[in-house]
Amino acid sequence: MSEHTAAIRWSRTSDDFSYASYNREHTWAFDGGVEVPASAAPQYKGDPACVDPEEALVAGLSACHMLTFLAVASKKGLVVDTYDDDPVGVLEKNEDGKLAVTRVTLRPLVTFGGDAPSDAMLRDLHHAAHDACFLANSVRTHIDVEPR
Repeated sequence: MSEHTAAIRWSRTSDDFSYASYNREHTWAFDGGVEVPASAAPQYKGDPACVDPEEALVAGLSACHMLTFLAVASKKGLVVDTYDDDPVGVLEKNEDGKLAVTRVTLRPLVTFGGDAPSDAMLRDLHHAAHDACFLANSVRTHIDVEPR
């Protein structure tokens, strides 16, 4: 249906290539010219000023849920004014004993123009968004949605 690409570029800047000293900084380039400075997570000798893959996964899951939620709400005739989320992902050992982002909690706060939906309808909207989210359907990560 569609294809999505990125260019990931890394080159060694250290004198040696030992685990303790090689650089983790690299660049993610996307269509349209956007470039993102990236690195490993700080716990794995990465630069905390850069985006790490685990953060990107959490942000991607949140953004996908948000975009799907906006589509669902729009099709229901609702008007969304703002959508804020502070998602949290947990890296831990999975059932196979391997490190994985096993769960992500989304905490969306949505404000509506005009009449806001009931709490039950809001939960249904989030459920529909989660069910249709491309990224949520692509990962084994358990995703909880806790509307605020």
